[in-house]
Amino acid sequence: MISHDPVILGLLAITLGLIFYTSELPGSGWKKLYRFVPVMVLCYVIPSLFNTFGIVDTSHSLLANIASRYIMPACLTLLIVSVDIKSMLLLGPKIIILFLIGSVGVIIGGPLALYLFSLISPDLLNWEGSTSTWRAMATLAGNWVGGTANQFAMKEVYQVDDNMFAIMISVNVVFSALWMALLLYCAPHAEKIDNKMGADVNGIRLLVEGIRLRDTQPTSLPSLKGYVYIFAIAFGVTGLAHWGADGLVPFFRQHYPELAKFSFTSHFFWIVIIVTSVSIGLSTTKVRHIEQLGASKVSTLLLYFLIATMGLKMDLTLINDFPIYFAIGFVWLAIHALMVIIAGLLMKAPLAYMAISSQCCIGGAVSSPVVALAFNRHLAPVAVLFSVFGYAWANYMVCLCAEMMKHITP
Repeated sequence: MISHDPVILGLLAITLGLIFYTSELPGSGWKKLYRFVPVMVLCYVIPSLFNTFGIVDTSHSLLANIASRYIMPACLTLLIVSVDIKSMLLLGPKIIILFLIGSVGVIIGGPLALYLFSLISPDLLNWEGSTSTWRAMATLAGNWVGGTANQFAMKEVYQVDDNMFAIMISVNVVFSALWMALLLYCAPHAEKIDNKMGADVNGIRLLVEGIRLRDTQPTSLPSLKGYVYIFAIAFGVTGLAHWGADGLVPFFRQHYPELAKFSFTSHFFWIVIIVTSVSIGLSTTKVRHIEQLGASKVSTLLLYFLIATMGLKMDLTLINDFPIYFAIGFVWLAIHALMVIIAGLLMKAPLAYMAISSQCCIGGAVSSPVVALAFNRHLAPVAVLFSVFGYAWANYMVCLCAEMMKHITP
């Protein structure tokens, strides 16, 4: 097994290179493959196969940490800096309503799934102590409404033991990965699906047109100076976010430890908050013009590396280890998805709205921009803002979800 990070990094780079190379080949076989399986999906799935079949061992790898702590904030910075907040308002209320419905779908989906399995196979579930199923499911609810930081916060709040928590981590990894892959697969077909649904895409059109009208300067040819500016802004903001998080986390841990349940003692939480806040501020200045220097190409490159690294964490064999909990996770996710889809159909919302609203819940700030970018790159900052909002209110919602599950008995 390959376990040395430089070798794994080289393998990912070669994999991305081969995928993009074959996607441009004129052969009919390659064209058919990429017609049904988009490039972005393969960049995610192939690395997951490396992990599933034991080609690589990432148990001691630092690549995932580097991707989430350095690459992801830099990528978010470049995506947000070019955002036009006023233009985002042109999307209208539908996407906000769908996001709220998606969150509610998670909160009521957990109790409904647990109640269903308490009737079908109560003997397979734990009901007492720190290993109780409802306590463990509360941690998963934290992740699916907010993010990983919220899941760890709920572990401490509900005193879930490490073994049960590991099961919930596995459930989250598998289903959030499969759900993301499905959304990425649907992205290239969004226009056809929207036409069949009769969806109203005026919001997205107005957003794109508003950004185009704002960016009246012609795009410059890529240059060394331009790339230096891009990297300076991307990793400068990332460094500032880490510096701020390094100061804020110890402060809250020492003076306000009770705020841990709201993720205020999470390093990652503050990185996302600071990156988002600073980048939004910069988007109101001349810094936003780095888009004309090629910022979107750099952010897309970083995003593909992030996708490939995330794929390395997925192990399809995990679903065989704890079938009852994976079955609960499947039903839970299905309830959430159905609520978003039904609401989207009733409102005639575009598929992009449904996908982003759902992924902001299930995937959080790391993966929601990936899904948004697959539909329309101008929607990525919207996904980031919703994901950050999820961090803020997740723990309130999870407490409600946990109380409902607590009162379900076999």
